Amino acid sequence: MNSKKLFTIALSAAMLAGCGSSGSAAASSTAAAASAGASTAATAASGASGKVYYLNFKPEADEQWQEVAAEYTKETGVPVTVLTAASGEYESTLKSEMSKEEAPTLFQVNGPVGLASWKDYCYDLTGSAIEGELTNDAYNLKDGDQILGIAYVTEAYGLITNKALLEKAGYTVDDIKSFDDLKKVAEDITARKDELGFSAFTSAGMDSSSDWRFKTHLANLPIYYEYKDAGVGDEDELKGTYLDNYRAVWDLYINNSTIDPSQLSTATGDQSEAEFVNQEAVFFQNGTWEYGAVSAIGDDNLAYLPIYFGVDDANEGLCIGTENYWCVNAKASPEDIQATLDFMNWCVTSDYGVKMMTDGTEGMGFNIPFKSNPESTNVLVNLANANTGTPVSWNFTTMPSEEWKNVLGQALTVYAADQTDANWELVRQAFVDNWATEKQLAASNG
Repeated sequence: MNSKKLFTIALSAAMLAGCGSSGSAAASSTAAAASAGASTAATAASGASGKVYYLNFKPEADEQWQEVAAEYTKETGVPVTVLTAASGEYESTLKSEMSKEEAPTLFQVNGPVGLASWKDYCYDLTGSAIEGELTNDAYNLKDGDQILGIAYVTEAYGLITNKALLEKAGYTVDDIKSFDDLKKVAEDITARKDELGFSAFTSAGMDSSSDWRFKTHLANLPIYYEYKDAGVGDEDELKGTYLDNYRAVWDLYINNSTIDPSQLSTATGDQSEAEFVNQEAVFFQNGTWEYGAVSAIGDDNLAYLPIYFGVDDANEGLCIGTENYWCVNAKASPEDIQATLDFMNWCVTSDYGVKMMTDGTEGMGFNIPFKSNPESTNVLVNLANANTGTPVSWNFTTMPSEEWKNVLGQALTVYAADQTDANWELVRQAFVDNWATEKQLAASNG
């Protein structure tokens, strides 16, 4: 199944049933200097005379976005500024920047919950050039009849696996077809950790640069299965039906990793990534966006396993979807709005823009939901496309608030340091009780 088709199917399922990225904690920005250059067809046709200010969500793609901004200015003469929010700080940065006179003209939301907070700032993209480049209207984020956001990347996450280390431990990926299989392999590696010289899992860091992998991405699975049972795409209240499965996977991660569970509160995303790249662990829960780093172990050594959850393991696939929707600031000047629309379209239609967005070596390695999407040079994307399991949709875009995630993350950290039933009850309360509380608060504020 090709890249476009698989990701279209996965996201369509998520939309019918109903989207943090890792990176440097330092924000950075640049203003691409205006210079005389040949205009692109889109800019020449529109006669855009405005400027673009993009508030980027992905710290790991900051360098590439700065290069894209500079190239666009070189070609068109249109100034482009890119500011990249620190990891875990996008919402607060967006609020701060939107209050300024020179506010972002291009920003993003993570899905329906994020849109609810910002829809008054979102320009209707219906009939825009970039809308016409989409491969499927499932990638539109709508409010009524208006298209207020457009997905610009689809991604997958699961267990990135070092095949060479796994084989050194006496196994292959074919030996892992379920949670029970994964548990058996991980615990055996832990028992022989000193002999083998590596661990089963990288550190499950709960520093803000890493905790999103567990309070958001791993937490997606119990939500996904609960929604699936009920045949819904959102709930005002959760039952917590699959919290035992959540606990079992979390226990497996933290008790079979490179560091002691008591040290997780300060362990970072960079630390976990380095452990995998330095071949200190077999499994690394993360997404296709990590290819630029993990390719260091060699493409032939990479495999991609689902996060087996002990529910429907025979059919479970990778988690596929998006939480990245571009929105144009409706309160910007008409000139800046047009300049921003032209920039977006250039990113997904020009040779340079497409290469920078999709190339896994020189660019961002994205799988983009546009007609121009080429066969990927990102091996993790290709492995995701080759997976034959049923994709797990991204339902974490329905999580009620950042506060809900943060409280859950704090409870997971407390539990990791002292794995008692009483402390897991704190996780249950954060997951179930606080879900209802935050949903009600969101409704009252809406």
